[in-house]
Amino acid sequence: MQSLLERHGLIGTVAPSMKEVPLEENQAALDFAVELLAGRYDVVVFLTGVGAQTLFDAVTRRYPRDEILAALNRCRIVVRGPKPVAVLHAAGVHIDLRAPEPNTWRELLAALEAAGFVAGQRIALQEYGIPQEELRRQLEARGASVRSVPVYRWELPDDLQPLRAAIGRTIRGEFDALLFTSAQQLEHVLRVAEETASSTAWLAAAAECVIASIGPTASETIRRHGLPVHLEPAHPKMGILVRELAEALPRLRAARKT
Repeated sequence: MQSLLERHGLIGTVAPSMKEVPLEENQAALDFAVELLAGRYDVVVFLTGVGAQTLFDAVTRRYPRDEILAALNRCRIVVRGPKPVAVLHAAGVHIDLRAPEPNTWRELLAALEAAGFVAGQRIALQEYGIPQEELRRQLEARGASVRSVPVYRWELPDDLQPLRAAIGRTIRGEFDALLFTSAQQLEHVLRVAEETASSTAWLAAAAECVIASIGPTASETIRRHGLPVHLEPAHPKMGILVRELAEALPRLRAARKT
């Protein structure tokens, strides 16, 4: 990200706010494997590539790979976005359905429903980072039985000093733009801001900046906390996000001052 910003003539401050931590015992993954092998699922939904790989690695350590593959291939396999596709193809698992861009839970829900994969179906939902509570509620409201399978979670990084420094600089008005590449980043920023300064002060200062979001899921979280989203790239890729921000920043800054 630092390199991308510099290549487009921007001065970047990168403040890590997350680290990915596998669930130590992966008990949810093992419970899923038992039920999968027993034929208790009609549909398995993979939300992320890392989550799909982690889930697959966990269950094939305990149970024969061929049996897991056969059990998965007896289910309808659904992916939210492009990242699980390579993992599943490499493992030899077919894919029945892909949600269209921008790959939020809303597109996923609509695709599942249109395909007839919801009402009366037993669904395993591979979660990532934070629980997908709204997606689960919507599926259950439409007649599905849903089992959440969390296989990793997000935690704060070990070294919080860069993030604390960036929070302080935001409050002092030292940044023109803030970029978010994950919904969870904002949750962690607010948590650290409340512990070290004031989340209210940070939100007020952030509202004076141009805010760029990687895509609809992050944008939804940003808006839920009362902040505007001034730019969302045509495709949810970091390179496109930085390029479009560099192109639009002079115009967006001018608009903020008027």
